[in-house]
Amino acid sequence: MNKKIVMISTVVIITIFVVIFLLNTSEKNTNIIFHVTLADPDLYINGVYTDTFTIDGGEYSFRFVPNGSSPEILSITLDGDNFDFSEDFKLESTSHQMETSEYFTWKYNGQKIILVSEMQEIDIIINPNGNVIGSVSVDILVN
Repeated sequence: MNKKIVMISTVVIITIFVVIFLLNTSEKNTNIIFHVTLADPDLYINGVYTDTFTIDGGEYSFRFVPNGSSPEILSITLDGDNFDFSEDFKLESTSHQMETSEYFTWKYNGQKIILVSEMQEIDIIINPNGNVIGSVSVDILVN
């Protein structure tokens, strides 16, 4: 009898954690209005990546997933009927020392918050400034 109670309790607790995780994951994904992973040189035409998406009025932010081979400067331009944005994001590495090892983390520095006044279609141009082999993911998120 005690084994059944323990098993049922364990299953209920695991189910609750899985449901909470799935709800949090789906909520985070709905905040992404633009995503691209640039890991293939064939995604670029004449050295730049271009796409178009629709955006509502509001506040947004960039999120990057860079690594050591990512472009040192990632130039992003957003162009709409009533919106223009351009930034040269610079890759910064940070060394982390452990007792027996060292590892690095990377982040892009630059203006990451954008304000859009109204719903419109946006053209995005991402220029890796010659580094079409280094991979990076770019997201635009609703704040």
